[in-house]
Amino acid sequence: MIKPAPLSIGDRVAIVSPAGAVRDASIVYGAARTLESWGLQAVVMPHALSRDGYYAGNVDERASDFCGALYDGSIKALLCSYGGYGCVHILPLIDKAIGENPKWIMGMSDCSALLAAALSQGVVSMHSPQCRCLAEDGCGESASLLRNVLFGRPLQYSVAPHSLNRSGTARGRVVGGNLSVLTALVGTPYDIFKQGGILFIEDINEPLYKIERMLYTLKLSGVLASLDALVVGAFAGCRDDSAFGGTVYDVIRHVVEEYDYPLCFGFPVGHSSRCYPMPVGAVAELEVGAGGVSLNYIP
Repeated sequence: MIKPAPLSIGDRVAIVSPAGAVRDASIVYGAARTLESWGLQAVVMPHALSRDGYYAGNVDERASDFCGALYDGSIKALLCSYGGYGCVHILPLIDKAIGENPKWIMGMSDCSALLAAALSQGVVSMHSPQCRCLAEDGCGESASLLRNVLFGRPLQYSVAPHSLNRSGTARGRVVGGNLSVLTALVGTPYDIFKQGGILFIEDINEPLYKIERMLYTLKLSGVLASLDALVVGAFAGCRDDSAFGGTVYDVIRHVVEEYDYPLCFGFPVGHSSRCYPMPVGAVAELEVGAGGVSLNYIP
């Protein structure tokens, strides 16, 4: 795997909108100010604030912004403004450009598809907060962690224990992102699950039966049995439903109860003000115990 080089003061970071249209331009400009406060130069790409129906420009415009930032030698990283839906449209137009120009690609939610494309090209990317988080004071911890990892500082996390955790240790390649987006890519060239390793998952506003159905897709295809560990993040807006097993965490715990690898719940990743950056494709060590959880990325 190719890990993009750390950023330096003065480096340029492109803000791109590869999926849904940005509803509030102030979050893009706010994120740009945050990047500049870190000593970086923010470059808002031509269609980052465009609108074509639901999307931030048509397919060619969104792909052009993304590839333009990759091929521009003065730009060292790409920050996705917003997810929503639409990244799947541009995957075949950008994947080779990612492989030819390995840079930090940062995003989450629907942008998990872009991280999967990077993984398919052997490039480490960053599941990370997007523009809204960087523009808002409430995400200060997550933004600070993102700044640290971009500038090459060691990434080590300590998280409180959860009652549903399963103890153990694991070392492996970290893969993951939004469960709905990634299960929709199973069987495609961007299928991350064939990688095995330490899988982290998150989602938003999905009913429990859909969460379970996606997990059974992974179970019946042998993915869940092949993992080194499973890290469960935020499932925001996924309401409890006693008819389908109680809470979303109860459902997940039940589906994977037959396996013996480490299992961690409540990890701060996903649609939450606490969204820790997770380099996708990098190797890490995970320890889950009675006293808490540690996840340490290997330099």
